[in-house]
Amino acid sequence: MINRKASFLSLLLMFLLLAKSWAVDISFGKKGLISYDLKKGTFKVFNQTTQWLDDGFSLVKTRNMTYSSKDYTNRTFTKEMLNDRIGKGKKYSIILKGKGLAEMRQIFYAYDALPYFLCSVQLIGNSLASNEMFPIQGVTRVFGGSSEINSVFVPFDNDTFISYNTKQLSNKDSQVSAEVGALYNEGSRTGLIAGSVEQGDWKTGVETKLNIDKSILLAVKNGFTDQRITRDTITHGYIKGKLISSSRIFFGAFADWRKGMEAYAKVCKLADAPIVFKWKQATPVGWNSWGAMQEHISYEKAIKTVDYFADSLKGFRSGGTAFIDLDSYWDKLIDGGLEGDFSRLKAFAAYTKKRGLRPGVYWAPFTDWGFKGGSGRRVEGSNYTYGELWTKTGKTYHDIDGARALDPTHPGTQKRIALVIGKLKECGFEMIKIDFLGHAAIESTHFYNTRITTGMQAYREGMQFLLRQLDGKMLIYAAISPNIATARYVHMRRIACDAFHSISDTKYTLNSLTYGWWQTYLYDYIDADHVVLKTEKEGANRARLFSALATGSLIVGDDFSEDGPWKDRAKKLFQNPELLQIIEDGRAFRPMENHNAASTLFTKHVKGITYLVAFNYNDDEKRIAMSKASMRLDEKQRYIATDVLSDEKILLTGNSNFTLPAADARIFKISKIEK
Repeated sequence: MINRKASFLSLLLMFLLLAKSWAVDISFGKKGLISYDLKKGTFKVFNQTTQWLDDGFSLVKTRNMTYSSKDYTNRTFTKEMLNDRIGKGKKYSIILKGKGLAEMRQIFYAYDALPYFLCSVQLIGNSLASNEMFPIQGVTRVFGGSSEINSVFVPFDNDTFISYNTKQLSNKDSQVSAEVGALYNEGSRTGLIAGSVEQGDWKTGVETKLNIDKSILLAVKNGFTDQRITRDTITHGYIKGKLISSSRIFFGAFADWRKGMEAYAKVCKLADAPIVFKWKQATPVGWNSWGAMQEHISYEKAIKTVDYFADSLKGFRSGGTAFIDLDSYWDKLIDGGLEGDFSRLKAFAAYTKKRGLRPGVYWAPFTDWGFKGGSGRRVEGSNYTYGELWTKTGKTYHDIDGARALDPTHPGTQKRIALVIGKLKECGFEMIKIDFLGHAAIESTHFYNTRITTGMQAYREGMQFLLRQLDGKMLIYAAISPNIATARYVHMRRIACDAFHSISDTKYTLNSLTYGWWQTYLYDYIDADHVVLKTEKEGANRARLFSALATGSLIVGDDFSEDGPWKDRAKKLFQNPELLQIIEDGRAFRPMENHNAASTLFTKHVKGITYLVAFNYNDDEKRIAMSKASMRLDEKQRYIATDVLSDEKILLTGNSNFTLPAADARIFKISKIEK
């Protein structure tokens, strides 16, 4: 009897030791753990005792077969110290081998002080080619009832007036978000964030779906294309070689998903660091001609606008100056086309500087707007024809927004860029707004540079070439462009598509801020597009202005060469020093709500002061409640909220509220009441 008991205990001990030998425990942060099962090729992710991912695995599809980390028969691992721009920790490589299978490697980057990890997958073999890699997929179950679970859709770019959204998950259809996805509980704000931190090779999609058993599918796919989202009409290009690698993927669980998105943005900036020169000057403010003047631009109107800002809007400055930016149709100020006479444009830039302002200009470097004129037109600055430059997509070309995409890797495209940027630098411009950059990221049947096989590789080459031509001479502002991949190349980026003067323009812009405010940690500045006052009611004017202040910078857009009510309103609103002070740090406000098309409340904390901006997009006035808890204020501390425009003061108590008129907005400065 004793021998049988001893034998059983020995077997149990051997089983436990063997089971332990099958597991690789990877710690990250203070409470995080990845438990990898070497026997099954799967892993689990924990935060303390809460399991955030089950049955995690990697998968790679090549031209000939599909490789899953579950299919291999031999799995070993290596561990090494990790010390990179993101932090210190350990790098674990799971090495998977099997008969007839290319070698797979699953790599985990675990940081000692950070509550998330990065992971990637590699395939090693001969003549490999893949356009679908899944570094991480699995299921999660920790969000409570399905009616409380929201999945956030992040667009790939800001074209065609696309919007962010959040929807409840169902088992009928999945939600696929571009580059990064977020799941969160509407009541608690607990959330899970997963997304690519590098966009140099791959477009990435994050799929979420409610399974029949109420678990949630999470799958991160490199090689994502969808015409409605990425604009591609063909499949993703293939990565080829003896070693093919996915992008690194961020994975983290957070008590507040908004903090998770901010952490994700900060890691992106570290993992794929900016190559644009560092902007050390004040938050940019200025004027752009597309807001109202548009195709009616002329030399005389541009000069009148400069004079208005120099003489009548002297208080509208940041760092002592403002930019005066000529948008599309500036070529009406030149003679002989892009190879012609730029003397009037040069005179405009010189006059702008003489009057204490800074001249800006516009260009779309990767588009052909005259493609309907035929393929045989000569490309300026080269001996190529436009037909040679057009991006090939199967049997056709890529047309969107009325323009045809140009291959960023083609020497004709690059010679044209060198010509135009060279002339604009000679004119003395100090800012450039670059537009329709998504045309450069399109998947193509083949690129001129045969080493380039994917749209994102082409985008990287094109943007790097553009930056070399600019040579650190201008503030770089991106308009239509990929949301995340553009951060390496520009200082400032528009948060949404075109917006002008109406309350609906304000709501559309703030949809992008509600779900994309975290991009303030990717870019030096994000922008709400041109603030146009026009003949709207003053409430709508305030809302449009405040949407820009909440985004973090301010570009205005009325036609100040003409008389109208917008001139007097501009003097009143754009020169208010307290309003301009709000954007001194260049940071966006954080949304307080994430269950509507656009939040009505946003906050920002600056040097002991909290700013609250409230919007009413409706036709009726509404009562708005102010809560210390929702604004992350000390419940024991007394506060006073002061309306920045009217100076009305409200003592914050347990049930403080204020009235917001229809189609209007208010900004409050909330300060401590000292004892």
